[in-house]
Amino acid sequence: MVAHKFTVDLNKPLVFQVGHLGESYQEWVHQPIVSKEGPRFFDSDFWEFLTRTAWWAIPTIWLPVVCWCISMSVRMGHTLPQTALMVAFGIFLWTFVEYVLHRFLFHIETKSYWGNTIHYLLHGCHHKHPMDGLRLVFPPAAAAILCIPFWNLIKFCATPSTTPALFGGGLLGYVMYDVTHYYLHHGQPTNQVPKSLKKYHLNHHFRIQNKGFGITSAFWDRVFGTLPQTKAADRAR
Repeated sequence: MVAHKFTVDLNKPLVFQVGHLGESYQEWVHQPIVSKEGPRFFDSDFWEFLTRTAWWAIPTIWLPVVCWCISMSVRMGHTLPQTALMVAFGIFLWTFVEYVLHRFLFHIETKSYWGNTIHYLLHGCHHKHPMDGLRLVFPPAAAAILCIPFWNLIKFCATPSTTPALFGGGLLGYVMYDVTHYYLHHGQPTNQVPKSLKKYHLNHHFRIQNKGFGITSAFWDRVFGTLPQTKAADRAR
């Protein structure tokens, strides 16, 4: 008896289909469909709503939290220069978290039903539909849940008065990351730095998807040797 290869129906909700792809999921998910119209994920309107987030919701929701956290450290006696230093360090820590999550979690290779399904929800959907404007930033409900372990980790490593500013800096780094990520996909930069970042990130999507994991910068890619080769270097091989 010949087994038939599973085919995803793009006209139906995708989330509970992709798991059936098995080992062919990795090949399927890294063949992008370039369209600003994203697919439907769930039959349920409620769950579908939770997967869609406008980019401006991220700064609107999280920047007040950032300000509140920073003000807590100031009220606990830290000077503005001290607090600014802690916030800057929190932002720097976020860039490392951004790299580690993208490289080791978002690009984990799966083949089981639930492995494929969870990976698609986490990041696979973004590689399959990279221009889906409502699924480019992280849903606030999920981010709020993830804030709890990150807060507790910083609280464990830092003092009670420095924890809020460090966490606020990390959260500010996340906001910068998500807004930058959206801009790299949908913005039309004219300055050299954002133009280079856009080229660098789209290269990750459309040319070398197992390299170039940094979004806000290529710093950690340089540190850990995951810089993608240039096209000229590829041609010279």
